[in-house]
Amino acid sequence: MQEKSIEVAGTALRYQEAGSGPPVLFLHGAAGPGWTPLHDALSAHHRVIAPEHPGFGRSAIPEWMMGMSDLAYFYLDVLRAFDLRGVHLVGHCVGGWIAAEVAIRSTGRLATLALLAPAGVAAPEAPFDDIFVWSAEEFARRHFHHPALAEAWQQEQARLEIDIVLQNRTGLARIAWNPRLCNPQLPYWLHRINVPTLLIWGDDDRVVPLACHEPFLREIAGAKLATLPNTGHALTIEHAGDVAARLTSFIQGARA
Repeated sequence: MQEKSIEVAGTALRYQEAGSGPPVLFLHGAAGPGWTPLHDALSAHHRVIAPEHPGFGRSAIPEWMMGMSDLAYFYLDVLRAFDLRGVHLVGHCVGGWIAAEVAIRSTGRLATLALLAPAGVAAPEAPFDDIFVWSAEEFARRHFHHPALAEAWQQEQARLEIDIVLQNRTGLARIAWNPRLCNPQLPYWLHRINVPTLLIWGDDDRVVPLACHEPFLREIAGAKLATLPNTGHALTIEHAGDVAARLTSFIQGARA
């Protein structure tokens, strides 16, 4: 894996890249950027590009970033800046929300869309809890089904520089503060997504409840849902091998 940067429409974008083959643009979730076992698995057969969202990690919040729609248009510029076509767009959590917002605007450069427990759509019967008031311990516990993995991940997060942790929270607040983690208008436009779409969700997701899948599955023509048993929100870590296998099979099937 290599760490690189590129300027996109006047904004410096940091990203990590590995592998070769069909391009996968992977958009990270609320916990911030990071190279995970899922990235490793996908890079065995694909060129994986994993950017750090503006306002997260070591990236300052740009003046133009006032909400989720701004990030969606920015990532359309990113696709053009990389001159990527036939892209397999994958997003987890908030990254899945960004990916959906990109796809409702344009799928011209996309081959497939994979949403891993995406935020963006609220379910009245299973409302989001307030992620912004969680302690570090609560944040970790909510992300994982397995307590041992939650503890290990929390210890890893504790070793991050405090500036990075605070920047991740600040960036998340800029795009997901009000209303919390969703865009009430998004369900009305999901029908515009016209590329093969796969949803992957853990059955014990206590960050973005499984019930949130219904509008995606109902409104996106041909969308498929894969539910993983005994799995929380941290799909990229908790069952990376299974998720990678499902993504690879989905991508290969769409290319057939």
